[in-house]
Amino acid sequence: MSLGQQLHPHLPFLRRYARALTGSQNHGDAYVRAALEAIVAAPEEFPTDVDPRLGLYKTFHAIWSSAHLEDVPAIGSGREAIAQARLARLTPLPRQALLLTALEGFTVDDVSYLIDMDSSDVEALVEEALSEIEAQTRAKVLIIEDEPIIAMDIETIVRDLGHDVTAIAVTREDAVREALADRPGLVLADIQLADDSSGIDAVKDILAEFSVPVIFITAFPERLLTGERPEPTFLITKPFQRATVKAAISQALFFDEATAPA
Repeated sequence: MSLGQQLHPHLPFLRRYARALTGSQNHGDAYVRAALEAIVAAPEEFPTDVDPRLGLYKTFHAIWSSAHLEDVPAIGSGREAIAQARLARLTPLPRQALLLTALEGFTVDDVSYLIDMDSSDVEALVEEALSEIEAQTRAKVLIIEDEPIIAMDIETIVRDLGHDVTAIAVTREDAVREALADRPGLVLADIQLADDSSGIDAVKDILAEFSVPVIFITAFPERLLTGERPEPTFLITKPFQRATVKAAISQALFFDEATAPA
């Protein structure tokens, strides 16, 4: 099997990670593209003593760590400019450690390899990131989820983080009505809803009315990670860990200009 064939299944998830890290599909995809170009230019340098997925993320991190965000030309307006301004004030390592463990499912030892730090230091970074989550922001959250147990679990996580839940909607129609009745600062949306309507369509309807960060929750992430535009910046795979939801909420609100400090 060629190197390209080995890496291909992991690319959608690397794009997900890159977008969560940067807060931008364009910005994240640019880092992924640079990593792939580096692999194509020097395939003999690709790590062969580890799993291909680890080697891919290792190459990505080499590109990420060498391209400091403060050296990237500023973008005049929009979410990417907001992201750059906030990233300049925060050390990215804690967020990397949290996203790699919580979102991507790597072990502490894996992350230690990826970012060249001792395992104990990685654990400390994760704790630091979790502390930042608690102190970072506060928002009103709309949950679009038709499974009651999952909806209650998500609601508990959201409230434990200090946010308010405006409503739990189970259909596309419910979601749009609730969003217009009490405008949320964040939307958590499942894809398949109670009446066979689509959470994707619900989100499109809401975004047609106003801008709001969205986190999709799905058992089938490959349906959204197709490489077509636009792709969701924040995507959680079912079944999820509480830390995964916390990490995604933190990142989504971190890049949103309307979110008020906690």
